[in-house]
Amino acid sequence: MTLDEIKDILDAETLSAHCDGNTPVERAYCADLMSDVLCFSFTNSLLITHLTNAQVIRTADVANIKAIVFCQGKKPPRETVVLAEGKKIPMLVTGYSMFDSCGKLYEKGLRGKSESDT
Repeated sequence: MTLDEIKDILDAETLSAHCDGNTPVERAYCADLMSDVLCFSFTNSLLITHLTNAQVIRTADVANIKAIVFCQGKKPPRETVVLAEGKKIPMLVTGYSMFDSCGKLYEKGLRGKSESDT
C-alpha cells in the first residue's frame, strides 16, 4: 500500500511538503505510548496515534517509522511540524478515530504484527 492509498482510505490531509505519495508502506502500528512504539513497532511502518507533540517525531525517527497518521482531526503544533519536516517524516491527519483508522486500513490489506513475526 502507498501513502497516497492510505491518504485516500482515511480521507486524510497531508501536512508534509515532502510527502511522496508513492512511498510503499507494508505494516502499521498504532499507539499513544511512545515506549511501546520503540519496543514493538516495525521499521519502515506507519504509526497511527492521537499524540501530536514533538516526542512523537523523535520516537518515529529512532524507530525508523516511515510516516505518521494523527487521528480524530488532531493537528500537531508548529514545533512538531518543523521537526518532522527536518527529519523528512511525512504526516497525515484523519478525522477518523484510531479504531476506525486501523479498521479501514486492515480491511484494505495493511497489517501489523503477525504470529510469524515473534
